[in-house]
Amino acid sequence: MKPRNILIVDDEPTNQELLAAMVELLGHNVILESGGPQALARLDHDIDLLLLDLMMPGMNGFEVVSKIREDAQYKNFKDIPIILVTALSDKAQRLKAVEVGANDFIAKPVEKIELKVRIGSLLKMKEAQDELKRHRQNLEDIVVERTSLLEEHIAKISKMKQELYEANIETIRRLAVASEYKDEDTGAHILRMSRYANLLAEKLHLSSDEAEIIRHASTMHDVGKIAIPDAILMKPGKLTPEEWKIMQQHTVIGAKMLANASSELLSAGAVIALNHHEKWDGSGYPNGLSGQKIPLWGRICALADVFDALTSERPYKKAFSLEKARSIMQEGKGSHFDPQLLDIFMDNFEEFTRIKKTLSNDTFSDGALVYQL
Repeated sequence: MKPRNILIVDDEPTNQELLAAMVELLGHNVILESGGPQALARLDHDIDLLLLDLMMPGMNGFEVVSKIREDAQYKNFKDIPIILVTALSDKAQRLKAVEVGANDFIAKPVEKIELKVRIGSLLKMKEAQDELKRHRQNLEDIVVERTSLLEEHIAKISKMKQELYEANIETIRRLAVASEYKDEDTGAHILRMSRYANLLAEKLHLSSDEAEIIRHASTMHDVGKIAIPDAILMKPGKLTPEEWKIMQQHTVIGAKMLANASSELLSAGAVIALNHHEKWDGSGYPNGLSGQKIPLWGRICALADVFDALTSERPYKKAFSLEKARSIMQEGKGSHFDPQLLDIFMDNFEEFTRIKKTLSNDTFSDGALVYQL
């Protein structure tokens, strides 16, 4: 066993010298103190074991042991091995030594062989405890290091996800602007509609995440118009039946453009593009869906789209007043629009009109529109 540091505490110089000589013959280093307070002040992590006299003036051995084992001030040393050296043979005193936390006791006069056995046993126990502490500390260090690396990795992934999300939003913005680019009169339509749809989602108490998805995905509702000929898309008069069939295809085209995307936003855009012209009574297009068969996102965007269309100027019509638009919307309850959604719209009509007034066509250039989306 390698040399260890043994703290000998005894108020009698003769006893100190005798114990010190024995300990040094066993190959260990000796530190001497003459009383309990001095011993407590001398404690540090270099001390491997205490040989502590029981009967000392001022602070006896019991009190020193109790301090080390119970006082928070010495919590870092509470596991240090302690041997009480006593001239007492009283069984009660020996039991008390164990109760206060002494690991062992040895009677005076001290015999070298007994001292060697008792010190050796406790030092082996301390060595095992120290090894266990080192192992535990190494594990804790590894956990801290790996936790730090994991947190760093998670932060990088989070940043990448955020960058990807922002890239998806930017793509959606550009697609939305492209879908309305040919028609200057409807340049801000996509922005207003996205705000209307988002407001409806919030009033319907959808989650904030779903409301955010609807806000962005709704801007792609007319992306399929990119494939519709200008002569039909911008015709100032009424469309012929053949032209109307072609115009209706913008829903299917938009859905195909956005289908099978890995992006949740683009997938939501596909649902909205396909279903935002379906009507509650089944008279809409392209699939004639009715009631709850129409996806909720489609029903929300149908209402938002019609309100903005009614209150906006088009090549084929003038803008209706807000009150006229409200009346027309009310007439569509249960036929064009989901009754529950229309009730929410009517109950919050002032908020919708505020969006309309704030986001007028004159407010945005194309660049500002992309930014606002």
